[in-house]
Amino acid sequence: MEPSQSTKKSGTYDTVIIGAGAAGMTAAIYAARYRMRTKVFGREVGGLLNEAHKVENYPGYSSISGFELMMRFKEHLDHFRVPVSDENVTGAKKDGDLFVITTDKGSYRTRTVIIATGTIRRKLGVPGERELKGKGVHYCATCDAPFYGGKTAAVVGGSDSAAQAALLLSEYADKVYMIYRKARLRAEPITVKHIQDNPKIEVIYTTNVTAIKGASKVEKVVLDTPYKGSYDLPLDGLFIEIGADPANTVAQDLGLAMNEKGEIRIDREAKTSVKGVFAAGDITDTDYKQAVVGAGEGALAAWSAYYCLQDMLNP
Repeated sequence: MEPSQSTKKSGTYDTVIIGAGAAGMTAAIYAARYRMRTKVFGREVGGLLNEAHKVENYPGYSSISGFELMMRFKEHLDHFRVPVSDENVTGAKKDGDLFVITTDKGSYRTRTVIIATGTIRRKLGVPGERELKGKGVHYCATCDAPFYGGKTAAVVGGSDSAAQAALLLSEYADKVYMIYRKARLRAEPITVKHIQDNPKIEVIYTTNVTAIKGASKVEKVVLDTPYKGSYDLPLDGLFIEIGADPANTVAQDLGLAMNEKGEIRIDREAKTSVKGVFAAGDITDTDYKQAVVGAGEGALAAWSAYYCLQDMLNP
């Protein structure tokens, strides 16, 4: 019996996918191919990958913006006529053999769940950050770098995302600083070389931002280590790229096993500690956080959900 036929009359979904980034959309594409009755929730189609200036490590594309790549995913998903709802998921619970997913607009019953909620950007948590957000304090270089033509800006962080933000800013700003708390960048070697070869970018190592100051917009940041004899660094804008934390509220609701970072533990088939619940992408305990890895896990999660469903319907 086809899963979609078994649940159509009852209003119960075969799978609910929470998240619409690379992992969630891939899971939805595969679920559609398996003819599963699927519901996808995603407040932002594409997720954080939309903010990637250039993606140069996804097979098939030597260079593509993160936003464009995610729109290609969405076009593929649209081909299978699987809509993405922007409802905000507020809770999840087990109810007998089913799961109940609650949103700000209603509740939905499903036999399986795929969690692909990704991560939430970290904040610096320093004085002035909240007050000057959107007034020179930014979290998305792809969105806001063009505002800094001919100006001076800085990026806090030393990861790939921070390095990509600095490279993008250098296409507009006259001067770009990278402020990093460690002694060396942890971006991919080829990206580090791009940073080193860029005359507009200067890295300030072993330094933290302790405050952001300005009357009505960012005017300077305060450093915990003097730079050229001063703790004050004049700036027009500050981009914060210091990583992200797992968006694990649904995982907590369902009592899933997680690691010390709050990431969902999965096995090689994207199964979690709760039968019928699967996870994929940056929310999982997979160390290598890449779009191609998340997409692969999304495919595995849908495959595992399909065969789990078969076992439920044909015991």
